[in-house]
Amino acid sequence: MNFIFEITDKTGRKIYLSKERWNHITSPSSPHSYMANYLEKVKETLSNPDKIVESIYEDSKVFYYRYYKDNGKFLRVIVKYLNGRGYVITTYFVMNTG
Repeated sequence: MNFIFEITDKTGRKIYLSKERWNHITSPSSPHSYMANYLEKVKETLSNPDKIVESIYEDSKVFYYRYYKDNGKFLRVIVKYLNGRGYVITTYFVMNTG
């Protein structure tokens, strides 16, 4: 699998973003296509999040949040952990972390 990046989060876990997922997230038909301009902020959110929340519905999913003043929103990056490795599923901006 081809990866756009591999990064270590602040808890020491490795997270990967595949080319396939990034193409899916940023495709013109995606509701999150605007994310094409925010790859560096995705990395920053994973390496230095303001908040990390585990999904109450699926144990393997973790939500990373970082607030960005320039647009007044939080970037949410959803990561799924399989066999100790994290894989970015999707990412988009939200008004709050709740």
